[in-house]
Amino acid sequence: MNRETIIVLDFGGQYNQHIARKVRALNVYAEMLPGNSTYERISSFNPKGIILTGGTESVLAENAKLADERIYNTGIPILGICYGMQAIVRQLGGEIRACGKKDYKTEVITYKQDVLFDNIKSQGECFISCTDKIESIPPGFSITGSTDTCLVAAVSSEKKKIYGVQFRPELENTKQGNEIIANFLFKVCGCRGDYIMSSYVTEQLETLRKKIGNKKVLCAMSGGVDSAVCATLLHKAVGNQLTCILVDHGLMRKNEIKEVLEVFRDGIGLNLKMVDASDRFLSKLEGIDDPEQKRKIIGKEFIDVFAEGAKEIGKVDFLVQGTIYPDVIESGHDGSENIKSHHNVGGLPDVIDFKEIIEPVRMLFKDEVRKVGTELGLPDFVVNRQPFPGPGLGVRISGAITREKIKIVQEADFIVREEIAKAGLNKSIWQYFAALTNLRSVGVKDGKRTFDYAVAIRAVNTIDAITAEWARIPYEILANISARIVAEVPHVNRVYYDITTKPPATIELE
Repeated sequence: MNRETIIVLDFGGQYNQHIARKVRALNVYAEMLPGNSTYERISSFNPKGIILTGGTESVLAENAKLADERIYNTGIPILGICYGMQAIVRQLGGEIRACGKKDYKTEVITYKQDVLFDNIKSQGECFISCTDKIESIPPGFSITGSTDTCLVAAVSSEKKKIYGVQFRPELENTKQGNEIIANFLFKVCGCRGDYIMSSYVTEQLETLRKKIGNKKVLCAMSGGVDSAVCATLLHKAVGNQLTCILVDHGLMRKNEIKEVLEVFRDGIGLNLKMVDASDRFLSKLEGIDDPEQKRKIIGKEFIDVFAEGAKEIGKVDFLVQGTIYPDVIESGHDGSENIKSHHNVGGLPDVIDFKEIIEPVRMLFKDEVRKVGTELGLPDFVVNRQPFPGPGLGVRISGAITREKIKIVQEADFIVREEIAKAGLNKSIWQYFAALTNLRSVGVKDGKRTFDYAVAIRAVNTIDAITAEWARIPYEILANISARIVAEVPHVNRVYYDITTKPPATIELE
């Protein structure tokens, strides 16, 4: 595809995915590569510009990751952010000194006239972070931004088209940060801004039809957004050559199986086969309380059930997976740092007979996948469905899993989602759900003593799911949720709200 591209060189900072997402949100395609990618690999994309991102270490470290120096002499516009700016300064002849502990804060910045800050207020707030300070800038560069504690907060060489900022324009803490990124894309790089989801859908349908021809395709449907969008794309591309299998392991949210069947099988006419394996899964999980063991049992059983269903269909040529771009980045593929493993990166075990994997949304972020779903005409409640783990409610139940516990979580979770939506917070909170602790305590209900379970409510906001902050839900909404759960859900007499960040906690309960 002849698409204008911005390359984001990833030096390991926690906001690097967010930078690529911000660029794409401005309708310019961005692709992430490891920070030490070769000039040959970078230039193969014919990029309109290059962004050097933040990193977790000091650029003064002996083994510091640095960009291939040849990129600085190509005339391709470059923007360095935080670590990226310091890498530019170090590599082009400036001086940097260590300043001790890494510092994160919001400061007032004063800008000088520069194309990067065109139509930006001369003063504004910025979210600044630094481990090291710039003592002198490279020859041919000018200081274009300063704060009270950081004399060199922005630099530029308009002749070389190289720019650097010591602050985070991609974060909301920086006022007019989006405008700064837009100036780089459109006024420095000369981008057109023609990366839109409708074009992506058209391109994908064309690509899929050419690739698949008249061959057979198999897809595992989970009820989640990624598999739903993949299945719909394939259905529009090749119709009944696609068969989808939906495995009901008994650990889905309330009404979820029914909703999936209504939308996809009965609504859009997807060739969808549902396998009810709930008894089989619960039998294997009986008495198991170790969370990792539960995950392994659920994962293995899912593959076995899916493989058995696939054999009944016969030989297929392609297997569809809902891999998305953060899965690829976080799993350390293409030389990037391994943050966490994802089961859907690298292919399923060879128990399923197929020739090739198709990953239609592999290069998309989650918000882009949702936009594709909207373009395909999927209903809002599917497109904006809450993230849901592969093992389902199995990771939202502490201790051994029983039918009674599953029912408790399903009902409590339904109330949480209903009340959050009623309050209009369903699109402003990234993820929210109910989980069941293994704690039982004394309570009073209808004038009688009870000895029942405690439900935990979890709600978080995050950029990339690698770190997360607990959501500040208003007390009155939490009060409504709590009152409804203890009144409507049997065997529950307490409700807790989890206010732990990730890390140290994970997003899920187990």
